[in-house]
Amino acid sequence: MQPPIDVFVNGVLQQPGNDYEVRDGVLLFSRPLVQEGRLGFWRWFWGAWGIGTYKTNHTVDVRYERDGRKLVAHALRALPPDNA
Repeated sequence: MQPPIDVFVNGVLQQPGNDYEVRDGVLLFSRPLVQEGRLGFWRWFWGAWGIGTYKTNHTVDVRYERDGRKLVAHALRALPPDNA
């Protein structure tokens, strides 16, 4: 991933150098991002009865240009710092 790019977390434009940096083609964020895993049995069970549970879930989108076309990569998966 090469600049110029626009990076959004939960629809909010992030500032390069302040909120994130690009190193070796990888986005590195200055704050931890949390993404919800699979829905467990109990959360599914309560949801089936109309009782919602909410957890933090950051969505990362990147707007970039390739061959003169503007493209968007939506809901990119965030990896923990150990795996980045």
